[in-house]
Amino acid sequence: MIDIVFPKGNEKEFIEIAEKLGYKDLIFVYEHKFPDVKDKFKTKLKIHDALLVQHKKVISAKNKSKLVFIKADEDNRFAFEKSKPSMVFALEESQSRDYMHQRGSGLNHILCRFAKENKVKIGFSFNSILTCNTMTRAQILGRMQQNIMLCRKYKCKSVIASFAKTPYEMRSPKDLMAFFIELGMHQKEAKDSLNAL
Repeated sequence: MIDIVFPKGNEKEFIEIAEKLGYKDLIFVYEHKFPDVKDKFKTKLKIHDALLVQHKKVISAKNKSKLVFIKADEDNRFAFEKSKPSMVFALEESQSRDYMHQRGSGLNHILCRFAKENKVKIGFSFNSILTCNTMTRAQILGRMQQNIMLCRKYKCKSVIASFAKTPYEMRSPKDLMAFFIELGMHQKEAKDSLNAL
């Protein structure tokens, strides 16, 4: 089971909490370059690095790292069709409003087809719900439900993780599975999504 976190010099605390929660792998996501932390800490966890970039810089970032992530913005088609990152996450936060007959969830059938063709994973961030205000929480939950249905229908690979920015925003794998099952994932989908990377 893998969790994805965004450390800012507090890698040791993330590792300690991840061990207590029962994770086997931990992915540290950095925006610019990797600090030397892999061999610094004695741990049973497998530590991986990933880069968070804008969709125009994905191709150059692939030379530096195997895992390249993009946080979704208003127009994600270029990311799914051309730049092909490892994962696009927080799609639910990218749209400002919903439409009359569907939610503006940041994902549609065209993007799902590109995601399947180009092996781009769809990331569901628990931190999106944890840190948002109560007015937008219901909107994000509804958008996540719609994206889960689209991923199932078009057979896109999905990833669920805490995407924590502080160690205490992390949640155990069982809690994440239970939460996303409640949102509409099947049990096997939730389990596979925890190990998708």
